Amino acid sequence: MGEKVDEESKEQPIEEILENVELPEEKDPLKEAQDEAADWKDKFLRSHADFENTKKRLHKDKSTAISYANESFSKDILAVMDSFDQALLSIAKAEEQESSEVIEKMKEGVTLTYEQLKKILEKNSITEIACEGEFDPNHHQVIMQVDSDAHESGHIVQVMQKGYMIKDRVLRPSMVSTKK
Repeated sequence: MGEKVDEESKEQPIEEILENVELPEEKDPLKEAQDEAADWKDKFLRSHADFENTKKRLHKDKSTAISYANESFSKDILAVMDSFDQALLSIAKAEEQESSEVIEKMKEGVTLTYEQLKKILEKNSITEIACEGEFDPNHHQVIMQVDSDAHESGHIVQVMQKGYMIKDRVLRPSMVSTKK
């Protein structure tokens, strides 16, 4: 009926028994929550920084696309400018040979049209590239090299075709000849 209880365990207090038993370490729930919150905060800050950088890059790309949207139109209109340049030169040559009223009226009409077109281009931030002095590979394209006593080596001797800029970008480089 009765089981024998070990006399020794009866005598040992419960505190001693608990001291010898290994319990799993208690985790501090507050510390865990703080660590998790710090991880989420770090992820949020990184995501937010990526978003802001992307937003800035897209805004810059959009601004650039808007600024240079007329580039194709501008290249096409340059052919008209070239034709006007040639017409004005032809009129000047004809004027030297004979001085007729018809040629004067033609010159006046072409000049007015040329000036109007030039204003339209300037209004759209299209400007002519300067072609005096030293050759600049960023703005000029050498077509040929010639001998010239009036120019220094590497300087532009003649402009074969005018070059143009749209804002700060080369739309078409100037075609030039330079001294050898």
